[in-house]
Amino acid sequence: MRSSAVSFYSEGSQVSALWRTPDEGSGPFRTVVQGPGWLGLKDAKLYVRYHEALTDAGFAVLVFDYRGFGDSEGERILSPAIQLQDLRNAVSYLTTREDVDADAIGAFGSGGTGGGNAVLLAAADPRIRAVVSQLPVADGRDWLHRMRSEDDWLAFLRALDVDRRERVVTGKGRLVHPREEIMVPTQERRSTNMKADVDDRIPSAVPLSAADEILDYRPIDAARRLRTPLLIIGVENDATTPTDHAEALYAAALGPRELVIQRHTSHYAAYDRYWNSVTPRIVEWFDRYLQGGGIRIQSNDMNTETLKMLGDA
Repeated sequence: MRSSAVSFYSEGSQVSALWRTPDEGSGPFRTVVQGPGWLGLKDAKLYVRYHEALTDAGFAVLVFDYRGFGDSEGERILSPAIQLQDLRNAVSYLTTREDVDADAIGAFGSGGTGGGNAVLLAAADPRIRAVVSQLPVADGRDWLHRMRSEDDWLAFLRALDVDRRERVVTGKGRLVHPREEIMVPTQERRSTNMKADVDDRIPSAVPLSAADEILDYRPIDAARRLRTPLLIIGVENDATTPTDHAEALYAAALGPRELVIQRHTSHYAAYDRYWNSVTPRIVEWFDRYLQGGGIRIQSNDMNTETLKMLGDA
């Protein structure tokens, strides 16, 4: 895999990206765009092997830092709406490149809002011809609620209301740690080193108001109008991104779709345990639906529902 630093502009701010291509060839390539999850960064080691699998199969990959994060310019605001703008501008950037087949652009997102953002992008942008959403969030309010006991949830809602009133009176709100006071890490998240290479580069203090956009975050609504071919990957009994979120996105989508459920594992362990099973399915999905060359294929796959259960019997 060849990797080079590139950049594009999103709403006037320069966005830093990595452009990854096969070891040989000059394109035009079928291309997959990826925006990280809520606090993710483009150079996370977790993403590399997915990109290697895609480039080994002849695809190119564009992964970038959202505005204000990593090496990208702009104000640091935790906002799914801004992230979706950046994703759409990334697609526009790809269409300017001579080494990209603009008729064969797909979206990949992994983990929480990473998976949810891929669904939002596909529903908002017809230039996306196939999408893979891994361990997604479908409903932000439900996601934040289920991280907490009912008592803690009600206290969280009260704190948000106090903060809203404080902001309109003083112009300033409370700062909180995004992974402790907006999200609530599971025990597995606290003990895993899966994201250790980027954990020390996330902000330790963000406005509590960032939670308001997560409360309104609804990839499930986007899925209900989505006809783009959609592959959903979930984990059975997932304590981090609930399994029924993946199932709901699959059930709601209108186009060709497939649901892969990884069993007898957990959210972070699944990345390693099912690497050899899931990754070929991701590559095959893009290979099937990113036809390229101006060819557009419509089939009746949407009338066939297939549930793939991976794991021990």
